[in-house]
Amino acid sequence: MPDEHARQARVFLAYGASRPIWKDWAGQVNATVALLARTIARYQPVTVLCRPGEAEDARRACGTVNIDYMALPLDDIWVRDYGGVFVVGGQGGTGLVDFNFNGWGRKQAFRRDAAVAAALSKACRVVPLQAGVTGEGGGIEVDGHGTAILTESCWVNENRNPGMRRERIEAELSRLLGLRKIIWLPGIRGRDITDAHVDFYARFVRPGVVVANLDNDPASYDYEVTRRHLDILKASTDAEGRKLQVHTLPPPADVRRNDYTDNPDFAAGYINYLPINGAVIAPQFGDAEADRYCNRLLRKLYPGRKVVQVDIDPIAAGGGGIHCVTKHMPAAARAA
Repeated sequence: MPDEHARQARVFLAYGASRPIWKDWAGQVNATVALLARTIARYQPVTVLCRPGEAEDARRACGTVNIDYMALPLDDIWVRDYGGVFVVGGQGGTGLVDFNFNGWGRKQAFRRDAAVAAALSKACRVVPLQAGVTGEGGGIEVDGHGTAILTESCWVNENRNPGMRRERIEAELSRLLGLRKIIWLPGIRGRDITDAHVDFYARFVRPGVVVANLDNDPASYDYEVTRRHLDILKASTDAEGRKLQVHTLPPPADVRRNDYTDNPDFAAGYINYLPINGAVIAPQFGDAEADRYCNRLLRKLYPGRKVVQVDIDPIAAGGGGIHCVTKHMPAAARAA
């Protein structure tokens, strides 16, 4: 599985917010997905997934400059989680691993979204690969050279992989993704719908370099767990035996106030950013000092790329972020 810091062919998004799930916010959530699509399309091609009856709506909102469309039945917007994971074979062939999406442990409607990975395999003309475990793309972070970071709370969980020990899950993920070493973080169960996806806690910038979430609010449930994660990461080595260089990226302390940020599920974290060709797309939350720190750190970690910060409050109100609603296809991927 190539890392996201490598060159990409395109990014997928899903214009798929619906009233049954998002209630009165559905329109603003889709508008925010459209804003992200237009922003990313300034740098590389974008494919927007949308329901057949909403294709014209999606085109009006997202535009057509460097953007194409794919009509599919959808439940929701979280294409990172249900869209599968691209992998590249030793001979250059490409596959897409379907991780049997089950709504993060049957917490939400998922039947339509569970079929998206297979549809993308067919549309992209890559080899479909069915995983022997259940999980989500947002639960996987790799360096592209055989090292992964995962949370136990997500993968070693009865709501996804009943009766499976960590060793069995590790063996299957290693087989599918070409991993030689997995760094396990404990995560935390039941606090959010994902059971603590790794893309809200630790991200590879490049091999040997990690950026980690560090929550500085003692009242937050993430205060202790992010410190435990930091200790593990600082003590870890990658598949090549290199000690990890770890940078910390705290969430904002004072977000702007509106109906979205007042929602208890609001996910105020910078760590869920998206690196793309020539840029890094990151959130901004109205905390001037924290927003600036995020911008400076990402410019330092991704030299030569522009850091573009976007107001994603409607999406964050649903417990996710930019990385959660996007899915990259590596440039190394090619049709079978």
